[in-house]
Amino acid sequence: MKILVLNNDLMECTVIQQVLQYNKHEISLAEDSDTAMQLLQEGEIRFVIADRASTDIDEKQFIKRLRDANPPYSIYILLIASKVGDPDMAAPLASADDYLHKPIVPLELKSRVQIGERILGLGDHLVQAKDVLDTMAMFDPLTKMLNLRAFLNLARGELERARRNQAPLSLIALEIDNFNDLNEKHGTDIANDVLVLVSQAIREKSRPYDGVGRYEDAIFLIPLPGVIGQDGQKIAERILKGILNTNITMLDGTALPIGVSIGVVSSVRITVATEVDMLIEKAKEVLSRLKLAGGNQVETIFI
Repeated sequence: MKILVLNNDLMECTVIQQVLQYNKHEISLAEDSDTAMQLLQEGEIRFVIADRASTDIDEKQFIKRLRDANPPYSIYILLIASKVGDPDMAAPLASADDYLHKPIVPLELKSRVQIGERILGLGDHLVQAKDVLDTMAMFDPLTKMLNLRAFLNLARGELERARRNQAPLSLIALEIDNFNDLNEKHGTDIANDVLVLVSQAIREKSRPYDGVGRYEDAIFLIPLPGVIGQDGQKIAERILKGILNTNITMLDGTALPIGVSIGVVSSVRITVATEVDMLIEKAKEVLSRLKLAGGNQVETIFI
């Protein structure tokens, strides 16, 4: 780990360096708060050992400046106090994470650094766990598409942007026509496998920046900001062709016929009355007509 040592006492610096080097840490030295802040801004430093007595950290409010800077990762501060009776230490460690009294005892310093490392490690694991939970909260676990809540947030944002910019917006709704039949005839596992393969085909044939959401069991939605009419139809036809060209078979090689309907709702100008739910309902009405007509078709309507 890279550790910043802010200390002007030659003897103490020597002791600290020996302990840190023995334990394979990389050391950066600073004589004053401004130099220390510059080194911290370069990144990578996660641990600071700062001496109150021999430096200007109190005068320059170093710890407060560091906390107020709100770095993107946690920085652990071990504060060296002049003596056990230091009265200022009663003020929540002056925002430090831990403190060490003089004279510095190598074994105690080693122990304090190890404790700090463990705390930083636990914090990093918590951040990673939060990122995983945030991802799980946004994406459908089966298809890896945006879940309903995340999709609606995205779509409402795109709708509001189109409204402000007086720009067109289209919405694609895609449904696997015979999904219920697949489920009943072959079981949930096979039906889920079909959903995964279809979602992969949608992702491959849609634009890289399009936010694809899973709306219902077998319905997927794609907002198309800035797209109108024929352009939306072409994107939908490309997706349909990609799905129909996907080889979907059972383990014994038996092909599974897949029917797909795609409805495109297109608006030249988003008004105050235009809402995402209304666009979705219009698209679903198109899907119902297409399914009755046999499926495997694309239809575009304007509103």
